[in-house]
Amino acid sequence: MKVLVACEYSGTVRDAFLAKGHDAMSCDLLPTDSPGPHHQGDVLEILDQGWDLMIAHPPCTYLAVSGLHWNKRVEGRAEKTEEALQFVQALMDAPIHRIAIENPVSCISSRIRKPDQIVQPWWFGDDASKKTCFWLKNLPELQETNRLPGDNKTRRANQTPSGQNKLGPSADRWKLRSVTYQGIANAMAEQWGNS
Repeated sequence: MKVLVACEYSGTVRDAFLAKGHDAMSCDLLPTDSPGPHHQGDVLEILDQGWDLMIAHPPCTYLAVSGLHWNKRVEGRAEKTEEALQFVQALMDAPIHRIAIENPVSCISSRIRKPDQIVQPWWFGDDASKKTCFWLKNLPELQETNRLPGDNKTRRANQTPSGQNKLGPSADRWKLRSVTYQGIANAMAEQWGNS
C-alpha cells in the first residue's frame, strides 16, 4: 500500500509500515527525527498523490479538551481552535480511500463528529495511559494485541500517583507527548496495512 503518515516527525508509524513492506512516507512541517521517506512541508499540498491510506495526527494544541479553557482567557486562541478544526476537516475530506485521524480527547468529538474508537497504549503492550481517539474512514477498529494487566484505574509508568503525566514543563514536552506508542503503531501497520 502507498501510505501517508500526516503530521508525523518521529517516523514511528511510518517505520512500522515500512517494516511491513509498504511504501510509506511521513509528512510534517518539522524535519523527521528518524531517517526515512519524509516530506517536510504542508500535508494539504500532497493529499492528491494517489495514497491508499492516510494516518493523520493533527496537532492537538488547540483541539484537546484539556486546553480549551484557555480559549476564553487568551486572546486569539479560540480562532486557532477554529483553524485547527478546519485543518482536521480538510484531512477527513482528503481524496484517500482509507483514513484514520488520531487525536486525544478533543473538540473534534463535539464539533465534527464523535470518534469511532478510543484506545489505550496498555492494550498494545506499552505500560502507559493516554486515551487515543480514532476517526475512521473505510478502516476497521484496531484490535488489542497485548493487553497488560490492570484496568483504567491502574497507574501506568507514564503517570504520577494522581494520574497526571510525569513529564514536567520543558521546551520539548509537547514533542515527547505527541509520539505514537510503538504498540499502537505496530497494530496500525499489521491490521490496517492488510485492510
